Amino acid sequence: MVSMRCGVPAAAMTALLAIIPALAVAAEPGLPAFDAGLALDASQEAIGRRLSDHALTDQRGRRIRLNELRGRPVVISPIYTSCFHICPTTTTNLKAAADVAYDLLGDQAFTVLTVGFDTPRDTTERMRDYARARGIDSPQWIFASADAGTAARLLDEIGFAVAPAGGGFEHLIQATVVDDDGVVYRQVYGQQFETPLLVDALKRIALGQNLQRTALPSLAERIRLFCTTFDPKTGRYKFDYSLVLSAILGVLIFSGIAAFIWRSWRELATRDRKR
Repeated sequence: MVSMRCGVPAAAMTALLAIIPALAVAAEPGLPAFDAGLALDASQEAIGRRLSDHALTDQRGRRIRLNELRGRPVVISPIYTSCFHICPTTTTNLKAAADVAYDLLGDQAFTVLTVGFDTPRDTTERMRDYARARGIDSPQWIFASADAGTAARLLDEIGFAVAPAGGGFEHLIQATVVDDDGVVYRQVYGQQFETPLLVDALKRIALGQNLQRTALPSLAERIRLFCTTFDPKTGRYKFDYSLVLSAILGVLIFSGIAAFIWRSWRELATRDRKR
C-alpha cells in the first residue's frame, strides 16, 4: 500500500507529487500498474462532489442506504478484510482519532463508515469479525459490505482508486470526510495521520463552514468549538480560556476606540453648531 498525508503546504504537496510516480508498483498480470499520482489526483477531485444514495449492508446484516446517514458528517474508510497489517492498523488509528472527535463534538456528532471493497471476500460476517477484532462495537460506526457494482460506484465517487497486486491491493490510505449534506469535504491520508486533520474538518462542519449548510449551531456552541485547541501532550482537545479573554479584550478595545471616535465627532459637531 501507499500512504499519504493531508494538510501539507502547497510547496510540500508539489514536491510530494513529484516523487509519487516512482511509487507505482506492479499490478496483477494483464492489468495496469497502480499510479499513486493519478490516484491522488482522483482523490482530490472528489472534494465538493455529492454522493449518491448507495445501498449497503452493515455488520449486523441490516440493509442501509447512504442517504439515511444524512444530517451529520460521515467518515468513510475503505479497507479489505484479508489485509493483515496495514488496514487493521489504519482502522485502529482511525478509532483513536475518532474517539478524540467524539470527546470534543459529542457521542452522536458523526458516523464512521468502514467499507469492504474486496466484495467477494468482504461479506457481512467478515466485516463483523473485522470490527470485533478491532474492539469496535459502537452504533456510530458501521462496517459495511456491498455488491461489486455498488462498491465500485461508491469508491469512484469518493475518489478512491484501487488495483489488485500481489494477492492483495494497492491503494492510497484514505479517509474521506463527508459533510452532513452528503458532499465530500476533505480527504485525510496516511496510516497514522495527525489527529487534528480529521477533528478540525469535523469541527469546521459543525461550525457551518462546509460547502452546503442550512442551519448554524447556537452561539454558545460556536464559542465552545472556536475556543478549543488540540493539546499534543495529551492527544486531546481542551477549552482555551485565553481565546475567550482575547476575544473579549478585542471587543472592548474596539468598542473603546469606536466610542472615542463617536464622542470626538459629537464634540466637533456641537462646536460647529455653536459657531
